[in-house]
Amino acid sequence: MSGEPPSDRNVPVLALDRVSVSLAGRPILREVSFAIEPGEFTGLIGSNGAGKTTLFRVILGLQPASGTVLLDGRPRSRRNPLIGYVPQKFALDPDAPLRTRDLVGLGLDAHRYGIALPSRARRTRIDEMLEAVDARGFADARVGTLSGGEQQRVLIAHALISSPKLLLLDEPLANLDLPSGQEVVALLARITKEQQIAVLISAHEMNPLLPVIDRIVYLAAGRAASGTTDEVVRTSVLSALYGHHVDVLQVHGRVLVVAGAAGELADSADHAHTRPQVEIIS
Repeated sequence: MSGEPPSDRNVPVLALDRVSVSLAGRPILREVSFAIEPGEFTGLIGSNGAGKTTLFRVILGLQPASGTVLLDGRPRSRRNPLIGYVPQKFALDPDAPLRTRDLVGLGLDAHRYGIALPSRARRTRIDEMLEAVDARGFADARVGTLSGGEQQRVLIAHALISSPKLLLLDEPLANLDLPSGQEVVALLARITKEQQIAVLISAHEMNPLLPVIDRIVYLAAGRAASGTTDEVVRTSVLSALYGHHVDVLQVHGRVLVVAGAAGELADSADHAHTRPQVEIIS
């Protein structure tokens, strides 16, 4: 025997077990359970109001819930340095004298007290993160003047600079055009594999994520189903989740979900990917 402590390599970065939340007496989440491994890219999919943001607040320690949430095998707490977070809305004043590199550097100070002093190590770390998200070209530009896709890159660098094990992104593609969204998804997929960070990204539409996600957590009616896309996006699974019959159809190499009482067929104008695509109507 080597005498070394047992490896925790198989411990999930994030593990939820029967997490439930009710607000004003209304169930929002019902016994949600899933786990994410290091280096795994997971899509949290659900329509508006499905509970995605509430679930993020539970993971961040901002929302009381029943059940268990473990980060790296331990109970999570607020302001946990293991988590990097990119919020859905981040207002940036175009006239604010805040440069790209300044905002990225603030991510080093999120769990510290006092004013950070300039140092060569700090500048080097900021430059490394700017390089990692392909933002060196606008490192000294004011953040408020950047495009939506550029701002997302900066916020991702800000969240990653403290070397978290889990990166949460709340609807980061919501206000981006298709090319910018594809670039952000490709960037996240590369960083996930290079740095072995677990990524959980929420979206109400999964088409842009399908080429890269390893796993999906699908929320509907407060309940969740998790697994690979092939395991989850099936008629039997989604029908049980929604509580009524849902058809999953393959049309010309794409997957379409019919999930409405009126039986409407969802479609998409995005034909850029060759892998099966999914559109949701609820």
